[in-house]
Amino acid sequence: MRRVSPVGRLTAFALLIALQIILTRFLSIQTPIVRIGFTFVPIAISALLFGPWVAGMLAAVADVMGFFLNPVGTFHPGFVLSAFATGVIYGLFLYRKDITWYRIALAAFTIGVVVHILMNSLWISQLFGNAVWGLILARLPKEVIVFVVQIPIIFVVWKALKAPLKHYQAQ
Repeated sequence: MRRVSPVGRLTAFALLIALQIILTRFLSIQTPIVRIGFTFVPIAISALLFGPWVAGMLAAVADVMGFFLNPVGTFHPGFVLSAFATGVIYGLFLYRKDITWYRIALAAFTIGVVVHILMNSLWISQLFGNAVWGLILARLPKEVIVFVVQIPIIFVVWKALKAPLKHYQAQ
């Protein structure tokens, strides 16, 4: 298998970060309590290619850079932790594993419950003083819809990119 140079890896990292920033900050629907978009795609791809810790770091870096490039709302370090946790969870479920619908569903479900519903609701509650349970109930329908959409998108994107990107996977 052909190895990718450190410059090639760095380029891949930069492209995944840029894609995540664009999908999060410029191509998503933002309301005060939910953001609907396709940010999960580059995070999942980075987890599949580089593992949980690299995916977590890339997601966290993209979150911080995205905020400073397009500062919408108030900065809260909890959201950086949420981004990191998202990358780590995808990596734990998908890195160096057979990519199946079931495995993607488990990752998406875990992220939806732990990160989006629990952690992000807590951060929003701290920022705006809203009741956490009210936020959880308001965010629940969005998470159900995103869960259903996420699984086939990640599966199809990975199947399409698996062959062209196989040399980027860590050894």
